Amino acid sequence: MTSTSLTLATGLVALAAALPAQAQTDIQWWHSMTAVNGEWVNDLAREFNASQQRYRIVPTFKGSYDESMTAAVAAFRAGNAPHILQVFEVGTATMMAARGVAVPVGQVMKDAGLKFDPTAYISAVAGYYTAPNGQMISFPFNSSTTIFYYNKDAFKAAGLDPDKAPTTWPEVAGAAAKLKASGHKCPFTTAWQGWTQLESFSAWHNVEFATKRNGLAGLDARLAVDSPLHLRHIENLANMSKQGLFVYKGRGNVPEASFVSGECAMVTTSSGFYGNVKKNARFGYGLAALPFYPDVPGAPQNTVIGGASLWVMSGKKAEEYKGVAEFFQYISRPEVQSASHKRTGYLPVTTAAYQLTEKSGFYKENPGTDVAVTQMIRKVTDKSRGIRLGNYLQIRTIEDEELEQVWAGKKSPKEALVAITKRGNELLEKFERANKR
Repeated sequence: MTSTSLTLATGLVALAAALPAQAQTDIQWWHSMTAVNGEWVNDLAREFNASQQRYRIVPTFKGSYDESMTAAVAAFRAGNAPHILQVFEVGTATMMAARGVAVPVGQVMKDAGLKFDPTAYISAVAGYYTAPNGQMISFPFNSSTTIFYYNKDAFKAAGLDPDKAPTTWPEVAGAAAKLKASGHKCPFTTAWQGWTQLESFSAWHNVEFATKRNGLAGLDARLAVDSPLHLRHIENLANMSKQGLFVYKGRGNVPEASFVSGECAMVTTSSGFYGNVKKNARFGYGLAALPFYPDVPGAPQNTVIGGASLWVMSGKKAEEYKGVAEFFQYISRPEVQSASHKRTGYLPVTTAAYQLTEKSGFYKENPGTDVAVTQMIRKVTDKSRGIRLGNYLQIRTIEDEELEQVWAGKKSPKEALVAITKRGNELLEKFERANKR
């Protein structure tokens, strides 16, 4: 090599070293995951970012589900919405009705040239996030359902079989009485009371929560929670409350802390609570199916989806949407889905991930961890397919307000259920008027 050539080569090497590396495209992801589930979200982003060089997922905690939705709406109007927004199932109908706010996930995947098969997802999950035209509108992420947790050590101390969870509501009351007699101050509590004791309760017993297939068949759906069965159940819980067998511990997931601490011995809440229990409980615990009333025809049926999905916000660049699609493809991988399911208790949203988890022996080694899946994959009916209602967040608040009046002894169960139905239907009528095409 001549000295001129050597000088030129040296200069090119120096120039290449001085040039900045190709900039990564940042993808903003707003979420509502806290504690152990927040760690999971951060790890997913970190692992995806390490798997390739073109895109960087930037997860940001934006408060509770309702707070993050409110923040996203404001950001969208200001022109700086995130690329990905985690929305809980309660907000699905509202997001579907908001024209131009989001891009259907099926379209995002297609435009990116990536294979996307909605039939790969567990049908009860995919169906909930699919529009009437058959297009999947949001990406199933932390899908959950309601299950029953109990403290095996407390059961043993109360003379109950620690390996046998109550399967019916009469058995729950009986177990609670024995727990109280053994000195337990909080035998049973429930988190997400509207979701667990009205919404999931309805599907589990194959009765309507709302008309029009629980809202899936039209905006003119109306609540139906003032039925004899709903009244019977809330009356039973009210009686348990008066006897100190059921202790109300607050709204949302607040009551979960009382189970992890050992204060409350039984709780109905999300399957996504499993990661917290596994990490923080200092006692033996069990996971079981929701209790039911054995004299109700068709019960138990199946539970409905909870948790959240990921919505792709509109108004972004094609390259950014490509990054979103690549991320969704990554977290759909069976091995990634299975690891997330084992870690959090959220459902493995694809059939392949469920089969991989089962094949690994995880369910045998951790009894009860398959309960959420088996509750969801039962054959569904028009009364148990899911609940998709407008203004659902406000309806949940009404459920909380009215049920709290019952537990405080200020309203009868009948008065509360009639009020939930009346107030909820007013919101549904308002939503229908605002969104008539």
